[in-house]
Amino acid sequence: MRKCLGLGLAALGMVGMVLTGAAQAHEFGFAGILSKSNKEELPELTLASGKPVAEGPLVLKSGTLYEIEITADGSGELGLEGPGFFRAIWVNEVVINGLEVRPFGLESVEFDRAGTMEIEFLAIKPGRYFLRQPGTTGESQRVEITIQ
Repeated sequence: MRKCLGLGLAALGMVGMVLTGAAQAHEFGFAGILSKSNKEELPELTLASGKPVAEGPLVLKSGTLYEIEITADGSGELGLEGPGFFRAIWVNEVVINGLEVRPFGLESVEFDRAGTMEIEFLAIKPGRYFLRQPGTTGESQRVEITIQ
C-alpha cells in the first residue's frame, strides 16, 4: 500500500511539474515563440552597386523571432549569400510582393530587378556569421551577424 501511495504522490508531483512547465511555455502568448511579444525588426539591408549592405553589424539573441527587409535598387543582379547564417536560423517565411513562401531552408537570395523581400526567422545557434554579396571581398558588401 505504501508503494502505491508513494508512486501516486510521485506521479502527482510529475503532473505538477508538467503543468508548471505548460504554464511557462505560454509566457510568450498563445503563439509561443512566434508571438509578437517575442518579435523584433532589424534594420533594413540594401543591395545597390557601390553602396554598403548595412550600417553596421547585427547582434541577435537566440530564441528571438526577427523580421528583416532586404531592398534592391535594381542597379544589377544582386544577392546575398550566407550558408552558415542560414543554417543557424529557422526561416518562418519569406515574403516577396505580398506572396508568402515557407521554405525548408535558404542558402542565398537574389534580386534580378528592384524590389523588397522580407524574411522572418528565429535565431537559434549562437555564433558569428555573415551575409555578403557573392563574389565580393569589400567589407561594405557584407554584414556581420552575431547570435548570442
